[in-house]
Amino acid sequence: MPNSPAPITDKDVYLRALDQVRSAAAAYHGGGDAQMDDAAYDRLMKAIASYEQKYPDQRAADSPTALVAAGSLPDGAVAHATPMLSLDNVFDAEELVHWAESLGKRLGSEPRGFHAGPKIDGLAVAAHYREGKLVQLVTRGTGTTGEDVSHAIGTIDGLPVELDMPVSIEVRGEVVLLQSRFEEANRIRVTHGEDPFSNPRNAASGSLRATGRNYTIPLSFYGYGLLPAADGEAGGLIREEMTHTELMKALGSLGVQAVDDTPVGTLTSPLIKDIQAYVEKVAAQRADLPVGIDGIVIKADHPQDQAVAGSGSRAPRWAVAFKLPALEVISTLTAATWTTGRTGNIAPRGEVLPVEIEGVTVQFATLHNPGMIARLGLRIGDRVVLRRAGDVIPQILAPVTSARTGQEKPIELPTVCPGCGGEIDKSQERWRCLKGRACNLAASITYAVQRDVLDIQGIGPKVVAQLVAREAVQDVADLFTLTLGQLTTATGSEKTAAKILDRLAAAKQRPLARLFCALGVRGTGRSMSRRVADFFGSMAAIQAASAAELRQVEGIGSEKAAWMLAELAELEPVIAKLAAAGVNLGGPQDSAPAADISGSGQDSGAALPLAGKTVVVTGSMGGRLGLLSRNDMNELIEKAGGRSGSSVSKSTSLVVAGDKAGSKKAKAEQLGIPVIGPDEFAQMVSAYL
Repeated sequence: MPNSPAPITDKDVYLRALDQVRSAAAAYHGGGDAQMDDAAYDRLMKAIASYEQKYPDQRAADSPTALVAAGSLPDGAVAHATPMLSLDNVFDAEELVHWAESLGKRLGSEPRGFHAGPKIDGLAVAAHYREGKLVQLVTRGTGTTGEDVSHAIGTIDGLPVELDMPVSIEVRGEVVLLQSRFEEANRIRVTHGEDPFSNPRNAASGSLRATGRNYTIPLSFYGYGLLPAADGEAGGLIREEMTHTELMKALGSLGVQAVDDTPVGTLTSPLIKDIQAYVEKVAAQRADLPVGIDGIVIKADHPQDQAVAGSGSRAPRWAVAFKLPALEVISTLTAATWTTGRTGNIAPRGEVLPVEIEGVTVQFATLHNPGMIARLGLRIGDRVVLRRAGDVIPQILAPVTSARTGQEKPIELPTVCPGCGGEIDKSQERWRCLKGRACNLAASITYAVQRDVLDIQGIGPKVVAQLVAREAVQDVADLFTLTLGQLTTATGSEKTAAKILDRLAAAKQRPLARLFCALGVRGTGRSMSRRVADFFGSMAAIQAASAAELRQVEGIGSEKAAWMLAELAELEPVIAKLAAAGVNLGGPQDSAPAADISGSGQDSGAALPLAGKTVVVTGSMGGRLGLLSRNDMNELIEKAGGRSGSSVSKSTSLVVAGDKAGSKKAKAEQLGIPVIGPDEFAQMVSAYL
């Protein structure tokens, strides 16, 4: 386990730990705000189990280590014909191997096979179908009895009201709120005067149980179990000798969404090393999954192995959960600071008490924007749920409102721009300094001269600071009218200044995509700038575009189109100065083919090696591609007729994977998308290098 549990040294500490676990489990399983994150809970449970193993005579009769949901839930009104048990946990490869060996000893032989699938982080339910119709929905509850939540029938995606076959069965699975719907769910909830959900699982649990609301939270279902109905006919769908793998296929044939339908799918193998490889693959893709998972469930696949291994009072002996490090943790918001970015956007950043997420110590997290702060009701001193996906800055999902003491203070919103002290435009959700790019001009110019934008070597941050301080540049267009004397003063060297002038002259002929990127229109980075330039072909066409025409460019929605129209109007004087300085406003695009490889003497989109393909690059490139930046790679892809993608999906055509390629490569392999190395890709596009 990543963090060893603090040992419990005496009975008083043990009893206090029991109370902590019960309280945390009640909140977790009951739909309340959890004040303890998964990692802390797992550590505490492991410490309790270690103490009980060392001092068995002091073990509490109602210890949570022997109870489903730590004994936190009351008896429900509906009895489960077959108990819905919890799972024991393992935390690393060594513990997984030990579990498999223990299972083999119980069986007296090697298991006939293992089934592995994602452990969905939701609320476990049993769905009862009679002759193909969903008649009852019951929570897991204590494992022997659960709560009837049949009022939710018909409101959960992936759990059909009627099956594709008229069979009587019981389907078990998890009700979840998809990651993409979490912000929407909180917006709905806050609009109706209620506190925001602290995380997606909390939202799913509370929403499933709720009655009498005049709004609906969009929930989804993923099945992981299939049983015959206690008092009905399964219509030959289920046979005694069916493996778990076969049961899952049968479940999918009924029209129910199952764990097999997640992007990572499932795996069946007789080898535990294959299962471990699957665990590593799922862990690598986890942050990009649409549904939250907190581990991988490994089961003996054959029903006879399951029967021989049997079950304890809390968990089956033939299944285990491989728990992954938490993506979400709880910390305390201690401060909020505001900065003005290069385009004039005013962004808040939260400071939190240091906390570890996936081996990284986190002290800062994005607070999104003033509108989000208001919707979530965030306060300084709040316990907050943090999520870190991949290597991006952590996000604050929501406050844990039940943990408030009354000492929390409102977050003070800026009344003037934190960069220049000027006025703020508060008309949109993202606030902006009225001066726009001029507020943080040095950052705007520094961005424009970067290698993968205008590529003007010799003008670094120090030179930019000198030019801005002397008012030699007031926008990006002024770069192209700089004199030798101005550059000599800024650099301290006439020789350096002369070289920069030559580079500025060359930069006038940069492709339109790079020039548009240098303008710093909000919401348009390097990739979007290439798409805009490719679509319109000239700056004049971009300026003349309507909102509807802008929306035809992939990735531009209504909100972004409105931003762009406003900013293009704001930038008209700058664009006019660029034209007057002789800068290319509509020449060859970055994606224009660099050579004719068709053999016909004419360039043809159909003849380009990547024509119609979406290509994703991941990992570190080597060989002939070793000196290329990620932006250079994207430009190369587009020169060869393809489209550069940032994430892997079913629409991805090819993945180029270098050293230390992670989740994107694994996801491509899972989806059956071709994966090639840098050398093979370089050969494919050699005419464009």
